[in-house]
Amino acid sequence: MSDEETGAKAGKRAAAATERAAEGAASRVRTARSKSAGAFGASGSAEASRTPRNTKSTKTTKTTQSSKTTQSSKTTKSPEPTETPDTTAASETPRTPETPLAQETRTAREAVAACATAGDLPGDWDNELRDPRDRRLPRIAGPSGLVIFGVTGDLSRRKLMPAVYDLANRGLLPPGFSLVGFARRDWEDQDFAQVVHDAVREHARTPFREEVWQQLAEGMRFIPGDFDDDKAFKQLRAAVDELDAARGTCGNYAFYLSVPPRFFPKVVQQLKKHGLADGPRGSWRRAVIEKPFGRDLASARELNKIVHEVFAPDQVFRIDHYLGKETVQNILALRFANQMYEPIWNRSFVDHVQITMAEDIGIGGRAGYYDGIGSARDVIQNHLLQLLALTAMEEPAAFDAESLLTEKLKVLKAVRLPEDLGAHTVRGQYASGWQGGEPVPGYLEEDGIDPKSKTDTFAAIKLEIDNRRWAGVPFYLRTGKRLGRRVTEIAVVLQRAPHSPFDSTATEELGANAIVFRVQPDEGMTVRFGSKVPGTSMEIRDVTMDFAYGESFTESSPEAYERLILDVLLGDANLFPRHQEVEESWKILDPIEGYWDAHGTPAQYASGSWGPEEADEMLARDGRSWRRP
Repeated sequence: MSDEETGAKAGKRAAAATERAAEGAASRVRTARSKSAGAFGASGSAEASRTPRNTKSTKTTKTTQSSKTTQSSKTTKSPEPTETPDTTAASETPRTPETPLAQETRTAREAVAACATAGDLPGDWDNELRDPRDRRLPRIAGPSGLVIFGVTGDLSRRKLMPAVYDLANRGLLPPGFSLVGFARRDWEDQDFAQVVHDAVREHARTPFREEVWQQLAEGMRFIPGDFDDDKAFKQLRAAVDELDAARGTCGNYAFYLSVPPRFFPKVVQQLKKHGLADGPRGSWRRAVIEKPFGRDLASARELNKIVHEVFAPDQVFRIDHYLGKETVQNILALRFANQMYEPIWNRSFVDHVQITMAEDIGIGGRAGYYDGIGSARDVIQNHLLQLLALTAMEEPAAFDAESLLTEKLKVLKAVRLPEDLGAHTVRGQYASGWQGGEPVPGYLEEDGIDPKSKTDTFAAIKLEIDNRRWAGVPFYLRTGKRLGRRVTEIAVVLQRAPHSPFDSTATEELGANAIVFRVQPDEGMTVRFGSKVPGTSMEIRDVTMDFAYGESFTESSPEAYERLILDVLLGDANLFPRHQEVEESWKILDPIEGYWDAHGTPAQYASGSWGPEEADEMLARDGRSWRRP
């Protein structure tokens, strides 16, 4: 498509949007004023009679004309002569005609001003129909929009687009919510809407409803272009201004960077260059960044520096989708809302903790991203260290972002690496084998992988936390691809009873007590303990008590991205790692990665197994063994 054709289409779209937007903005101003006047009597009338923010009136007009005459002069196309003509206005130099982009920008500003006018209610006003103790009303996002960079990627298609639809289907998004896609495809708005429609049909959690889809589709726009294309970002600015006017988004936008990390700096700099990082007065702009947050401490600090030059720290939301899972959030609820766990949640009763994230798939089509990153950087640095912090942290003063950050940072700063990294860390690569009844290739045989690659697809490490609660208690973290099954769990394994009155034959099949948080796929919790086997003899075996979300609650758990996208729109940062946590996590992992780079190659393990033998030997040296999830 030529520049002339693109400009013509943009001009037509802008002109049509401007006409619609002008009517919408004026209607919103009239509605806001009438509500204010009706609800607040004299005070509201005073607000309603104020001159709008964008009105330009000279001192002569203000002092010689009544408000009624002023209003009449604005709305009458051919004003009749008056005894006191406005000579100031007559002497003004005629303005040059506005371009469609200028008209669109002006109309958008008027719409944002209308949002502000609608919010010009007395500061001490309180809605008596709302009670903060009433949990029946869900949290609903205010006027806002979402811009997704890299919208054609797999993450966007499988997770982000369905999550937006599911939020709209549950009534948690505003009626005028807008979704803007940015990618290199040569698509029109309707092409983008069709892609979203197909993704929603295939991956959405909630049933498809045509009326919800139609309302959502009206606010969809697509911007084709590269990240260094100034023209594309100008079109993005125009689209945001148009949606402000047409959809009433009030200048509130979140920019989701679903792109490879190397593009993060370029995108945020372009947002700043084209005035997209700073919204109109009274609005907000936020940046959402996907992992990994750098590849080591130095790159993470550099990335944080670049991002914070454009967005303030409280405007940056780093996505770790594991923190959006119900079971992960339930760790805090189970620990701090119940009395039964706290007395035993320490070194006096806990023998060790195992945190496992296993996948039964290979790298698929992610060779370009995965090779050179590996499982430790991809999973341990963010997911598993966040789970460790939530498991080991002290009770926060409140359930808010600052209090949670304070306690998680204490844990991460207290983490200590083992002295012998060779004996207490293991890395591996999956070899060819059988999985799911089918032969699968090894990592070095995957398309796009260097046959000499040393990238790890399995990693296991031992850590300790140097504080009073956890001193001497090892935390074992492991992750890998092509393992026995897909599972993520946190197992708090308790010490054995110091004395048993039963003979050894009665307890030979009795294991250690354990409290297991199942993060996925069967969200819930299991408590393992010993019980007598029915019969005439005394025989004790392990049994379990299970709590499952699907059996205990009638409402199904939302997807992690549903919760996290809603939190971004609400400005709730409780479930998002801050840059301090990211940097502390890299301080833990960098020495391990450095050791691995200097020592040997990854151990091989068969696809479908539970990792290399060296990982079993690592725990065996401590007199322990891995749980079989």
